[in-house]
Amino acid sequence: MKEAVIGFVLAHPDDETFGSAVLARELADAGHRVVLLSATKGDAGQSGPLGPMSRGELAEVRVKELAEAAEILGIREVEHLGYPDGKLGDVPAEELSARITDFLNRHGVEIVVTFPEDGGNRHPDHIAISRGARDAVFGGGSTSVRKLYYFLFGPAAEGRRITFRLDSRAGWDVKRRALLAHRSQRTVIEKYFGDLETTFPEELKYESFALAWTKEGDPAREEASLADFLAGG
Repeated sequence: MKEAVIGFVLAHPDDETFGSAVLARELADAGHRVVLLSATKGDAGQSGPLGPMSRGELAEVRVKELAEAAEILGIREVEHLGYPDGKLGDVPAEELSARITDFLNRHGVEIVVTFPEDGGNRHPDHIAISRGARDAVFGGGSTSVRKLYYFLFGPAAEGRRITFRLDSRAGWDVKRRALLAHRSQRTVIEKYFGDLETTFPEELKYESFALAWTKEGDPAREEASLADFLAGG
């Protein structure tokens, strides 16, 4: 099977693990190249069990946490745009799109995974990075991209057309370890996933993905996994 390049275009460190850890690891294990662009360093988040710290200190911590999680998930390269956390919507759309396009072109990304148009939970940074990714793909500046997917975390998948979903139970140990790598966010993470040491969150057992656009034709179809397309070339 030809190696494909899949690019996750997201807003914060830990976004990759919340909604797509099982997918990232599955793709890496199949021999594909997975790369990640994070628009912010998460400097406006909580520092949780690590105690008080400045925004600059938290940014440094979260960059290291993301690097650790990425290694667990088989993500080969991580890049940061370094925009202020919580302020991504203030970045000019053309600037954000251009920087995403540059990332896609340098890596030869064929498949993009990002948030849905509403960010999945109305988070303004999620909405902004989704818009930027769509602009980069649809603007014609990146000729390598052939498909664009939205990942839908938990309740965000309700009522939406799902192209494929992955059961997290088989890859729970990997997802759990990647979540634990984001130590500063432990309190927030456990609000969603419960005690990572003892429980499996049945209500979040699926990672769901919707095909938003494909260069090859109508995206209104079902797939068993993203690998269906990759195997077909």
